[in-house]
Amino acid sequence: MLRRPAFASIILCAALLAPAITASSASAAQSVQATTHREPPSASSGVYYEIFVRSWYDTNGDGVGDLDGVTAKLDYLKSLGVSGIWLMPINPSPSYHGYDVTDYYGIDPQYGSMADFERLLAEAHKRGIKVILDLVINHTSNRHPWFVAAQHPQDPHHDWYSWATPGTDLAAASAAGDKAWQALPDGRHYLGIFSRGMPDLDYDTPAVRQEMIKVGQFWMRKGVDGFRLDAARHIYLNFRSQEGDPAVLRKNLAWWQQFMQGVRAVNPDAYVVGEVTEGSWRQLAPWYGALSAVFDFPLANRMIDAARSERAGDLARQLQQRYAAFAATAGQPGADAPFLSNHDQNRVMSQLDGNLAHMRVAAALLLTLPGHPFVYYGEELGMRGVKPDPDLREPMRWDRPADAPGETTWKASTAHAGAAVSVQAEQADPDSLLDTYRTLIGWRREIAALRDGAVRAFAVNNPAIVAYRLDDASSHVLVVHNLSGKAQSVALDAAGGTAYADIARQAVPGVTLAGHRLTLPPYTTAILR
Repeated sequence: MLRRPAFASIILCAALLAPAITASSASAAQSVQATTHREPPSASSGVYYEIFVRSWYDTNGDGVGDLDGVTAKLDYLKSLGVSGIWLMPINPSPSYHGYDVTDYYGIDPQYGSMADFERLLAEAHKRGIKVILDLVINHTSNRHPWFVAAQHPQDPHHDWYSWATPGTDLAAASAAGDKAWQALPDGRHYLGIFSRGMPDLDYDTPAVRQEMIKVGQFWMRKGVDGFRLDAARHIYLNFRSQEGDPAVLRKNLAWWQQFMQGVRAVNPDAYVVGEVTEGSWRQLAPWYGALSAVFDFPLANRMIDAARSERAGDLARQLQQRYAAFAATAGQPGADAPFLSNHDQNRVMSQLDGNLAHMRVAAALLLTLPGHPFVYYGEELGMRGVKPDPDLREPMRWDRPADAPGETTWKASTAHAGAAVSVQAEQADPDSLLDTYRTLIGWRREIAALRDGAVRAFAVNNPAIVAYRLDDASSHVLVVHNLSGKAQSVALDAAGGTAYADIARQAVPGVTLAGHRLTLPPYTTAILR
């Protein structure tokens, strides 16, 4: 396996060697060269980190992670370089995952108290880390007091949910993949497109809209920085027969625009990212006119495919097209929310069959894209997990011993990764995946175009290379990825125009620039000015 010296050491060595390189030798070949000018680190990398509190860190010894555990590990997150965290649901819920809420204004007592959450928020903000919450408002729990009351037709909450009428097709397929209508013991049916335990709210009822805007504003006033919206497209998309219906899309967008107006009346800078599980970037583009961003599911699949196959295909061209479309709708560049996997998908390392070189490539693809990349907890360690869902959400491993204080034990591991896949084992290892993530995130703090640049594909005649330009007001860079296990060369004048003379960053030593030809070692990324 290719060994990887610490990236920071590479850059430091390059900085020491650079004065000895003459102008003539530099034009002939640049090897392990540092940037000739360095921007001051930004206050933010733009990277968000997804946390399942139950699996994160346990401070009271009950085997379940808690909010104080998130607070206890903020310095780890700070050292990783992330600028924000997304907490999966922390509201009271009868389930282990929390996606069926019984109180939108409360904290799950297994996780702690409101005081614990307020302390977490304050400590995160002290470190420059934003906090966004999972907001699950397409449906409630069937144990929510609203739904319990709604089962009485005379109660005002009856209109908060959708009920079958004599002409309803009770066999209709849900847009979420199962049956849409769920039965009560008395024979009545209600809409619950995810499960019988998750009755859908009816957003044609004004009181529902008012209440959910109130919920958003409540947490904004607490000081949260935004939300991740669960099942955002399913507010009105309930049945499989409605897929692709423009009228349904318009109703969804109109509601979320109203919601955004409500939360931004409290916090004008609220960041709201939606879970919109569409299969094409063209279907995602309209959402950028309603929300801050949506998760880019098609791009996640495309990046993982490129890393696995070691073939670029049309990835660079797709990046240019999607970012241009998103920017046009959002009114600003860099609006995308790319990611590799989350709590609903097989973990990246499992999708890549444990291939560490491919995992590094996937991470480099993700973290050299503008916008707000999202990292799933443990991804930076190489944690594995395949469905069913609980196996995707297993305990974070902090120490080599699985029974060390703070390790969560609510679930036994199915991945059996061992002590090597832990923060303790990887923390000081310059060859670790954790070091790779820290370095890549650090690049984002130092080079503005990685966060905010407009994307333009750079044409290369090499199927193992992905290359694209990133341009913003203060920096212009070329990002080049070698996806393959063999050294590759690229003619930088292929697209004409811009001359690149400075290797600003490189993932492993040995990147060279001779004239207009760039040569990259296997599985590496270079950033040129």
